Amino acid sequence: MDTVVIGGGIGGLATAAFLQQRGIQAHVYEQAPALQPVGAGIVLAPNAVRLLRQLGVVEALQDRAVRARIGWEFHRWEDGRILLAQDMTQCEQLYGEAAWLVHRADLVDVLLKAVDPSTIHLDHRCVGHEQSAHKVSVRFANAATTESDLLVAADGIHSSIRHSLVGQVPARDSGLCAWRAMIPSDRLPERYASPTQTLWLGPGRHLVHYPVSAGRTVNVVAFTPAAPGKTVESWTAAGKPEDFRAEFAGWAPMVGELLNEVTQVGRWAVLDRSPVSQYVYGRVALLGDAAHPMLPFFAQGAGQAIEDAAALAETVDAACSPTQGLVAYERARVPRTARVQEASHGRATVNHLPDGPEQEARDQAFADQDPLKHSDWLYSYDAQAEAREAVRSL
Repeated sequence: MDTVVIGGGIGGLATAAFLQQRGIQAHVYEQAPALQPVGAGIVLAPNAVRLLRQLGVVEALQDRAVRARIGWEFHRWEDGRILLAQDMTQCEQLYGEAAWLVHRADLVDVLLKAVDPSTIHLDHRCVGHEQSAHKVSVRFANAATTESDLLVAADGIHSSIRHSLVGQVPARDSGLCAWRAMIPSDRLPERYASPTQTLWLGPGRHLVHYPVSAGRTVNVVAFTPAAPGKTVESWTAAGKPEDFRAEFAGWAPMVGELLNEVTQVGRWAVLDRSPVSQYVYGRVALLGDAAHPMLPFFAQGAGQAIEDAAALAETVDAACSPTQGLVAYERARVPRTARVQEASHGRATVNHLPDGPEQEARDQAFADQDPLKHSDWLYSYDAQAEAREAVRSL
């Protein structure tokens, strides 16, 4: 059995790595001429780190990442008062792994170490595919073609394969835009290097910052009301640092101090998409953002792609046939990813409450809960065990 994976991002590389680890031939085709460091910081929670350890890449990742001491530390926008702090020092005892704050480029680089380099093909943009009862053939813009038993579409939120199968998935304007910036740590006071995922909550907007790249850089991401007509959805869309600072004028001094060091910032629209209930079409499977694009408020986009990859390799390896493996993959992943999508969707409303009774009730709820156990459903999940159960259920 062999597999073609379209997309050389986190989901695509993880899929190839898990398949190859099981002796299943897998080739990755990436449209870009090079795997460049696109993107910024991401959070890897224990549910994803446990899977990465199986690939043997956690040690390499630790050299480039920051171990999270506080997973979420919510602050009030006006005075910096701490509303909730999620102590992550218990993670290894409860969930078997710590959580890590990582630059996306560093994660891609360590995943590459788990994939046979001869199976990665750059400058191959997929332009079409056809499947028969026994094979899937794929065409590329450079006139190359290939054939395999399975095709995995890990080509992101604008997946051409998904579009060819189900048409354009309607996107709704969420009314929000995202801002991303990276600041060298040596330009900031030492407190910004704290291994903490710090989140500032305020009316209509929020801002997150945490260190990545072994503490050398501070990642900043924020969400604010979108300007009318701003609907570009791209990590490479640029904004103006002065506009970014203006969005958080009047917030606590620590926020202003941080944003004063921003010299370049990305700005793009946040579009909302409804979950889909079908990830598999014969010998073709959707994975990661191509299957379940989600709002970025729960820090699980990369984690869910890694779970997808591990689950797919498990079902394909354990099932009686490749297509049965894909059916089991869909059965295992749709409920899980839909739940994470729903949680991410709800977080936007909770984070942006205006000051008043609802905001006060939210803050009190934060104070009353056990913040780490509150995430137990997320961090304790075993994607491979669920995948094996899905195969047995068939």
